[in-house]
Amino acid sequence: MKRTLFLLFLVGALLSAQSQQVESQISTSGPYEKHNEIKINGLYFVLGAFDLIYERNLSEESSLGISVFLPFDENVRDEIQYYISPYYRFFFGKKYAAGFFVEGFGMLNSYEEDITSLFSNGDGEENYVTDFALGFGLGGKWVTKKGFMAEVSWGIGRNLFDAGNLDIVLKYSISLGYRF
Repeated sequence: MKRTLFLLFLVGALLSAQSQQVESQISTSGPYEKHNEIKINGLYFVLGAFDLIYERNLSEESSLGISVFLPFDENVRDEIQYYISPYYRFFFGKKYAAGFFVEGFGMLNSYEEDITSLFSNGDGEENYVTDFALGFGLGGKWVTKKGFMAEVSWGIGRNLFDAGNLDIVLKYSISLGYRF
């Protein structure tokens, strides 16, 4: 009877120690292994547009995200109405979903096309064209222990339907955000 009680006590103590070790590993994982990120592109904000970005980290090497570009400055709005750009990223860094990355993206975009009529005085009238582009990009992401992040990226793509005069699309980003 004493042996049985001693064995039960020993097994219980081992299981308790193991569960405490697992809990301490989970609590010290930090912001690197959190899965959601929200960012704003500071470069486009300075130029006159909102570029809001949401990203979901799938693993330590990959993530999916979406970027929504909406201009608030009339000069920018005259060129492009909006774009919505989903993307997939693959990371090469040592930290969780951070470091150097390559990106594949799609982009639904609407931009202004000038149409000159034979019967007009040479002034073009506004006509907005919607197109879809595919492209790739490169960049880097840095994350602090508190979850704040900075990101720099560049991408180039091509509109597929050639509905207007904009064949090449570019994406630039100097973003600040938070991982939660």
